[in-house]
Amino acid sequence: MKALIVEDEQMARARLIRMIETDFPEVEVVGQTDSITGTLDFLRLNGDPDIIFMDVELSDGDCFEIFRQRDVTSKVIMTTAYDSYAVKAFETGSIDYLLKPIGTAALQRAVRRCADYFRAAQLQKTPNPAGEGSETKDSDAGKIMDAVHDAKKWKKRMLVRIGERYLPLMIDDIAFFYSEDKYNYVYMKDGVRYLLDLTMDKICEGLDPESFFRISRGCIVSRETVRKAIRHANGRLKLELSVLTPEELFVSRARVDNFLRWFE
Repeated sequence: MKALIVEDEQMARARLIRMIETDFPEVEVVGQTDSITGTLDFLRLNGDPDIIFMDVELSDGDCFEIFRQRDVTSKVIMTTAYDSYAVKAFETGSIDYLLKPIGTAALQRAVRRCADYFRAAQLQKTPNPAGEGSETKDSDAGKIMDAVHDAKKWKKRMLVRIGERYLPLMIDDIAFFYSEDKYNYVYMKDGVRYLLDLTMDKICEGLDPESFFRISRGCIVSRETVRKAIRHANGRLKLELSVLTPEELFVSRARVDNFLRWFE
């Protein structure tokens, strides 16, 4: 089975490829993209592969824009840190949904489902993807979503290191996360700031997407601290928070629609 990897985080992409090459000789990675535009270009030039491992949040927006612009016939396996996208993933025809960090067992399940589908198609037991095959997918969707929700427990607190000490911070007390001068910080609602040794992607993995939103590559805000969003130049939104920020905060243009749905 030929596979395309759609992932904008280099380390996550390398890890997934390494897992596939190590444990799944039946899967051949034929391409890598990191954006909506790059993925559409790849599909236009190369056609649809058998499988697409697709991250939800890409460098230029969410992956669902790909399905709005093209009828994708590949078996799609969504990969993301958020279980809130699960329903939408299945609506667009995703065959499975993997939460980051992806475990070997979950990846085995997804690859097995793809293999079963193609094996059945070859035996003409699923003569058309909209028939018996989609019926099986629909019946399994609930089971997969249950597994997604059972596997993810959102963090109630996080640890920060201060010298030789570790200090627990309650997630409910966090106002926003912010990148500055190549360092990531957590800002508390009382105005105190702490340095973090985590990437923004790692920070996102433990946060409830109902309570926190990544407005740009370098900033994640808490819903409770956002007072208002104001239309700004170039299609962006300027945010006003209930706490002081090191500089003005903007929702990137590619994330505006998702932010407004989250903020509603």
